[in-house]
Amino acid sequence: MRRYRMLRTWSVVLSVLAALSFASATAAIIWWAGARGGAWETAVVVIIGTPIALLLASLPLALAQALRSLADIGEDMAFESLTSAASY
Repeated sequence: MRRYRMLRTWSVVLSVLAALSFASATAAIIWWAGARGGAWETAVVVIIGTPIALLLASLPLALAQALRSLADIGEDMAFESLTSAASY
C-alpha cells in the first residue's frame, strides 16, 4: 500500500474539491435562477444550466475515482517476491 499512497492522497484531495464544487455549483444555480426576471428565464436556467454546472462540478470526483481505481489495480497487480529474508 505504500507505493500508491500519493495516488490515494490526491484522490482524497480531489474528493474534497468535488464536494466544494458541488456545494458552490448548487449555490450558484440557486442564485442565478433567483436573479432571472421571468418564469421562462428561470426555467431555462434550471433545465439547461443545472446539468451543465453539475457536470463540470463532477469532474474532480471522476478524477478522484480514477486515481483510486489506479491505486487499487496497482496494488492487486504488484509483484510480490515469494522468497523471504529467512530463505537466503
